[in-house]
Amino acid sequence: MDQRNNSRVTEFVLVGLSTSWELQIIFFVLFILLYLAIVLGNLLIVLTVILEPLLHTPMYMMLSNLSVLDICLATYATPKMIFDFLAELKTISFEGCMAQIFLLHVFAGGEMVLLVAMAYDRYVAICKPLHYTTIMSLNKCIGLLVASWVIGILHSLSQLAFTINLPFCGPNIVDSYYCDLTLVIKLACTDTYVPEILMLLDSGLMGVTSFLLVLISYTVILVTVQHHSSAGMVKAHATLTAHITVVTLFFGPCIFVYVWPFSSFPVDKVFSVFSTIFAPILNPIIYTLRNKEVKTAMQKVKTQHVRPFSVNSLLFLLLHISFIYLSPQSPPPLSQMKKWPHSLLRQSLLLA
Repeated sequence: MDQRNNSRVTEFVLVGLSTSWELQIIFFVLFILLYLAIVLGNLLIVLTVILEPLLHTPMYMMLSNLSVLDICLATYATPKMIFDFLAELKTISFEGCMAQIFLLHVFAGGEMVLLVAMAYDRYVAICKPLHYTTIMSLNKCIGLLVASWVIGILHSLSQLAFTINLPFCGPNIVDSYYCDLTLVIKLACTDTYVPEILMLLDSGLMGVTSFLLVLISYTVILVTVQHHSSAGMVKAHATLTAHITVVTLFFGPCIFVYVWPFSSFPVDKVFSVFSTIFAPILNPIIYTLRNKEVKTAMQKVKTQHVRPFSVNSLLFLLLHISFIYLSPQSPPPLSQMKKWPHSLLRQSLLLA
């Protein structure tokens, strides 16, 4: 017993989503495609907001920050899960496990606060439209975005503070594809009643408070929208529907997990996958399909920034660089090179 208590777990074994080799191959291909869709879809929103001046408003700045958080939320564990599908033994170091717990609560906590800020922004825009530019100034928007990250970090540090110093001497098997705090904390070689209660109070208080604030904001907005039938209110209703859908997708699994935080259910893994994979991939779909301004901006960005960079432009650039570094002759002007036939371009590029 003394030897066991003096030993410390250096790594954890992750059970994963399935023990079937055939299913793991299917999951490997499926989750690679989903992860790429998450990163590319959310990056598209971020770049569209950055490149389109008309979207430099508090609502779309928050939307781009939500996309960044979704990318982070999908990245903290998904790449390892994908590689683990091909591994016979799925292990993670103690430090890596603690890092996953920390990052999860940073991004999840930050997204909770951000969703509250987005609800407040819609409340001001719909219920107090004449004072919107005054209340939701650029400085206040930036302050809310910074606050979402700061609160997420502080929340995560508070979770990690009473977990990292717990004695872990075995067992070390985590029945999930990542280090879930509610599962890891039960592996400690000590009475975990107090840490479990502290964790529940910390995460539960933050989650419930954020959800209630969002619920109150959208309830007031819905009442306001129902008493107006103008075209502006119809547009507000469409935007509101998208926001409520995102909030439901995010808070739904979280509420289920923290209602029974220390009981294992077969659907726990399903909710974990949904909150870290499917919610981040649905967010850009919901916002782009239901928002004409975002779709118009994406078309504009595509026209101005994507189409001009054609294959010929790439050939001109490569040929110019080749002349500079590989040819003893000075390169011709780009204006002159653009008049060359395609065949001469390719031939010159090969001979440069």
